[in-house]
Amino acid sequence: MSTTNPVQFLQQVRAEVAKVVWPTRREVLLTTLMVFILSAVAATFFSLVDLTIKTGLHYIIGG
Repeated sequence: MSTTNPVQFLQQVRAEVAKVVWPTRREVLLTTLMVFILSAVAATFFSLVDLTIKTGLHYIIGG
């Protein structure tokens, strides 16, 4: 395995970063909004499942 000196390493890093396609502000806002919406949907779903299981167990155990 060949070693890379620090100058070559930084040049390679700079070249790789130049290849990155950065998202637009609109894309970032839309994906962030989607994360919040899907998190709320997942939280609601799991809350309903938890409530259903709790009610079912309460009915079965008779507490």
